[in-house]
Amino acid sequence: MLSKRIKQAAIKEHQAHETDTGSAEVQIGLLSKQIKALANHLKKHPKDHHSRRGLLMMVGKRRKFLQYLKRENEKRYDKLVKKLELEV
Repeated sequence: MLSKRIKQAAIKEHQAHETDTGSAEVQIGLLSKQIKALANHLKKHPKDHHSRRGLLMMVGKRRKFLQYLKRENEKRYDKLVKKLELEV
């Protein structure tokens, strides 16, 4: 679980305009932060299968957002993938 301060920083980093809190870019950015945090947790606790399931669900959700963004606007997709250093 990310703290409120970290979430707000991630939103500011990816938002398109001042009131943008729910665009695909913002949601992908938040999911990426959560995935990194949970991956670090699972390195310390490898038998935590419940958290592993949550991680896999987040990865799937992020993949769906990325597919949507690529379908709608490929320039924004390419820019975001480079910014987040995702392997696609």
